[in-house]
Amino acid sequence: MVRVMVVDDEALVRSGLRMVLEHGGELEVVAEASSGLEALQALTSRPVDLVLLDIRMPEMDGIEAARRIASSPGAPPVVMLTTFSDDALIVGAIRAGASGYLLKSMPPAELRAAVLDAVAGRTSLAPSLVDRLVQEYASRHVSPAPELSRLTARELDVLREVAAGLSNVEIGLRLFVSEGTVKTHVASILRKLGLRDRTQAAVAAYEMGLVRPGAGG
Repeated sequence: MVRVMVVDDEALVRSGLRMVLEHGGELEVVAEASSGLEALQALTSRPVDLVLLDIRMPEMDGIEAARRIASSPGAPPVVMLTTFSDDALIVGAIRAGASGYLLKSMPPAELRAAVLDAVAGRTSLAPSLVDRLVQEYASRHVSPAPELSRLTARELDVLREVAAGLSNVEIGLRLFVSEGTVKTHVASILRKLGLRDRTQAAVAAYEMGLVRPGAGG
């Protein structure tokens, strides 16, 4: 059972999210908070596997809370869940350490699947946001960022597939390598580029100009 903390300043929203998340039987909401500050305090006494965090809240907003949670040793992954799909908020949340960015308008089953993906370390971005991020970053960089020179040719291949949202198994099948080899490459990519997780790596692939719309895969 995956333990989830739901953080939102509206009690009705928290109640609804509890019902949606627990419906599939794989997730359990073990803690709730109404602000980022309250969430930080609750985490000191209640271990969880994932924090589902709203962005706009009193006392401390979700992005600042994500930053503080992510900087703590052994911190659980943080996924933003909001009604806002603003590009700057998405990027700000991921740079703060969020492992995903989901919208409250997502279908319940899709939301539960995305939360489970985040716990498993897979990219967790609402599908409706992916194309917008691609277009946003594709227009910013004419040449690949110099940081990409730190990666080997195979690591670049893996990073492209991570940006496409593929799992380690899927990447292995596409590149004809084992899942374990893919995991090793992903870990090396994160270390070399100073990234926290696959979601940051996926966004970085677009931000650094490695992946562009229409490039194929």
